[in-house]
Amino acid sequence: MSENRIPTTKDVAARIAAHTLAKRGPDYTNEVRRLLDAAFAVMSKHGTSARVRVADIVAAAGMSNDAFYRHFPSKDALVVALLEDGTDRLTSYVVHQMSKEVAPEGKVRRWVEGVLSQTREPAAAATLAVLWNGSSVGAGGSAGRHNASVPLAGLLEESFAALGSATPEMDASLAAHAILGKVSDYLWTGTRPTRDEIEHITEFCINAATRGPGTR
Repeated sequence: MSENRIPTTKDVAARIAAHTLAKRGPDYTNEVRRLLDAAFAVMSKHGTSARVRVADIVAAAGMSNDAFYRHFPSKDALVVALLEDGTDRLTSYVVHQMSKEVAPEGKVRRWVEGVLSQTREPAAAATLAVLWNGSSVGAGGSAGRHNASVPLAGLLEESFAALGSATPEMDASLAAHAILGKVSDYLWTGTRPTRDEIEHITEFCINAATRGPGTR
């Protein structure tokens, strides 16, 4: 050990705390997953008939309030985490669907169909239940759109560039916000897009790349 380096109490405390946290990491990951899965199951069961309480979630997870608040400061924070978890799953699904196509138009079509799959049951009811359990209906809907728009827009950028967009990042972002807003409309009205509507939405996205301001 260097003569100029004398361990302090703070150094020891930080080292022990970091070591303890490293050992608890897998346990904490498991706790969070159990809480997320339990919350999703309970919210899906109740739908929009009753708001789920923290007590309902921890009971379903077989855990304590202390465990819940160790990871989430509030139920709203858990709802945000659920939306992020759902976005990860949806993004993975859309990536898989887009990988089935080579042409950029085909990839955009797969993207649209993948995103709109959220309007089908049982996904639609479950997603609506999670949004409804946010602090307010309006805030829940906005959080869902914002949460999903960034990764989903990113999936469109390469195809938009191939279609001729001079500003693929911006055009993809605008398209993602628009389509996710439409998904929200379908969810809150309990409707599903018709085949003609899906075609219209697909053409809208393709036009966003081929006829956007950046291409003129």
